[in-house]
Amino acid sequence: MPRRKAFRPPSPLKATVPLIVAAAMLFMFMPGVNSTSLTGPGATINIHRGTGFRQIVDKLGEARIIRFRWPLLLSGTLFPELHKIKPGRYTVPMGLSSWGLLQRLHTSPQDEVRLMIPNGVEQSRIAGIVAANLDIDSTAFMAATRDRALLSSLGINGESAEGYLFPGTYNFPWASTPGEVVSFLARRFRAFYADSLRQEASKAGLSELQVLTMASIVESETPFDAEKPVIASTYLNRLKKNMRLQADPTVQYAIPGPARRLYFKDYAIDSSYNTYLHAGLPPGPVCNPGAASIMAVLRPASTPFIYFVANGQGGHSFASTLAAHDRNVRIYRAKLRNRAGTEGCKTP
Repeated sequence: MPRRKAFRPPSPLKATVPLIVAAAMLFMFMPGVNSTSLTGPGATINIHRGTGFRQIVDKLGEARIIRFRWPLLLSGTLFPELHKIKPGRYTVPMGLSSWGLLQRLHTSPQDEVRLMIPNGVEQSRIAGIVAANLDIDSTAFMAATRDRALLSSLGINGESAEGYLFPGTYNFPWASTPGEVVSFLARRFRAFYADSLRQEASKAGLSELQVLTMASIVESETPFDAEKPVIASTYLNRLKKNMRLQADPTVQYAIPGPARRLYFKDYAIDSSYNTYLHAGLPPGPVCNPGAASIMAVLRPASTPFIYFVANGQGGHSFASTLAAHDRNVRIYRAKLRNRAGTEGCKTP
């Protein structure tokens, strides 16, 4: 008769393996096990470029989105593809399982940030706006605005993207790169500056860069859309008469740092942007103009004006002769003196 094999009870280790696997699966797939709360709006986590998987798990723990780190590490070990989490800002709802949390980070689109780029700001200020809201360093953004390869791909022949960063309110992924933001804003300008507008510029004898340069000066001179075609007309008239533009915004642009009050010495600054010293348009735009200023250059008012000065009410007084301009200047200065005297009086 064949010999019977002796009965051997399972080893304690083999007996516990199924329990370990079951426990691991519980922590991986049961909702709520890894979260701090089963209710609430959730939490936000920022994942920067170059952040490794373990660092992401640590950030989730530090943000108290998860209670335990090891279930996520185990999930990542069993499902290596879940390690691929793109940089971004993500909103994570509470109550997800470990696997569900990683799956969400792996597949869900990142949060978008709504940015408003005002009319007439320089690209250095746009860099500050972008850096304050997106995962972008302002220095890196400025470098992108001067990247020759990027500018060429966007059809920009100037030294930088100044003038081409079209103002507006846009949504950007939080982890956008500097090049992506610069490209998006420049393409918004391209979408606006259609073939019909290019034809109008050509008929006026203006290149694209010249239109943007003049529009940037107009944008810097007045906030009033109704006044912009008149401002544009005045400057275009000066160009036709071979008069220097003598535009304060060009001098302001030549001075490093934020805008400030101009002094007489500033008008002698040796810069190609100083239109008090150099005839014609400056080398490029002095800010990023909006649609109304661009249209004002393409469709200026028909006027004889070659001079203008502030009128003390936010707008300007225009003149076609130097005598009339001098009179407007005296009126404006008298208003300033009266205002200063009124503000200096004390109520009894």
